Amino acid sequence: MTPYTTTVEGLATDVHLPDGRGPFPAVLIRTPYDRLRHRAELRGWARRGFAAVAQDVRGRHGSPGEWHPYGNETADGAAAVRWIRRQPFGDGRVVAAGASYAAHCALVLALDAPRDARPDAVLAAVPALGAADTAREPSGVERLAARAGWWAAHGDRRDSDETALARARAADPGLLTHLPLTGLPGRLGRALPSWPALWRHRERGRLIARAAGARVPLLAAGGHHDHFAEDTADLWRHWGGPSARLLLGPWGHGLTAQPGPDADPAHHVDLGDLYVRWARLALAGDLAPGARGAIGLGGSPLWLAAGTDGEPYTPRLRTLRGASFTADPERPVSSEDLTVPTDGTPDRCVLLTPPLPRPLDLVGPVHVAMRAAADTPRADWAARLTELTPDGAARRLTVGVARRADPPGRATGFTVRLGRLARRLPAGTRLRLEIAGHHFPAHARNPHTGEDPVTARRLLPSRRDVDPAGVLLRLPVLRARPAPTDPAQEILR
Repeated sequence: MTPYTTTVEGLATDVHLPDGRGPFPAVLIRTPYDRLRHRAELRGWARRGFAAVAQDVRGRHGSPGEWHPYGNETADGAAAVRWIRRQPFGDGRVVAAGASYAAHCALVLALDAPRDARPDAVLAAVPALGAADTAREPSGVERLAARAGWWAAHGDRRDSDETALARARAADPGLLTHLPLTGLPGRLGRALPSWPALWRHRERGRLIARAAGARVPLLAAGGHHDHFAEDTADLWRHWGGPSARLLLGPWGHGLTAQPGPDADPAHHVDLGDLYVRWARLALAGDLAPGARGAIGLGGSPLWLAAGTDGEPYTPRLRTLRGASFTADPERPVSSEDLTVPTDGTPDRCVLLTPPLPRPLDLVGPVHVAMRAAADTPRADWAARLTELTPDGAARRLTVGVARRADPPGRATGFTVRLGRLARRLPAGTRLRLEIAGHHFPAHARNPHTGEDPVTARRLLPSRRDVDPAGVLLRLPVLRARPAPTDPAQEILR
């Protein structure tokens, strides 16, 4: 293999070529996370016959210029694809690949670049689809902790400091409580001019909307415990290319390197080998048309065919406390602690199911329908579902947050989406549902003043009333024994 470093339109670019005579198909990875961290990955692609190219995006690590997240990737990526196609080592075929922000770089090439600069296939792992998609829930609620961590680590700087937010919070445990949230850079002690601008992005779904117009094969890989799991599945469902493949396992943002507590040894997948085999078939046009894939069922060793969804099931709920509660942003319900207080003024409504009489396989979207009222004109409603195991452990299953603007004091019916589950629950498990006004610091606190939570400077408590009889937890339950599948067979057929 022959590695070398060059520049493409001034941007630092590493190339690893296979042994032997070309020309070769190419794989392009454009990243803000340092191209040098991809050396082993590039060697792996090159050993398997691909010319492997990694490039630092503009303004990051070895590339000059100013770093504007989500700003320059279409034009710079198009220049990189055109450069690859001019090189004697290439046969003209290019796979755009990447994880997280690098997946965004790959996707905009396929969806937004001029036709002569579009790749021939896209591999998008745990994709960060865009600024608004990463910063907000579908209801508009701000994802505070995750975005603060990313901006502290990577925003408005040439290099990265992955531990920046953790160190700052250790020194100042109340760091994220300071108002306004636009003042966070000052608390961190460094300039972050793009931080306030991030929150002006409100329109989610731009890439998803354009996915129907895709004309190349897609492999989307994600984890059930990843912030972007819903976006990964939505991308696959909306993709208009000749084939779309989905791989979702019980993993976090690091995929197989970050297994969840419900992962089984059977959920370990050699991603590098799978990616290469898929790329060969995709470039050759040998994948069956349509959408296929595999989903790992957490809590079991099973893989299921993507698109498998359970039938609606509504378990009986008993209200433990808090049919009336106070959502006080000065004392918000913590997203980092599953402990539920049993004394004092209730800060949430808590409901519980009876023990499950048999194991349940939950595969598909979870919803909570409720009838409730807030005495403030703006209110967030957070619903958190927790598994209480027979041995006494509490494990978070899924969370959803909805932002409402209902008449103060008037009970209104609405639904909170809690995302999708792929989880086997053993017999004897109880499900605990918490309905609260905040889920902090994962999500910004609604100030209850009608102000923007990002720029608000004062907070007010909000009285909440929940009609226990109007709370319905809708679970997707597989009624029959699930049919197992092999993930590689589903991805590569």
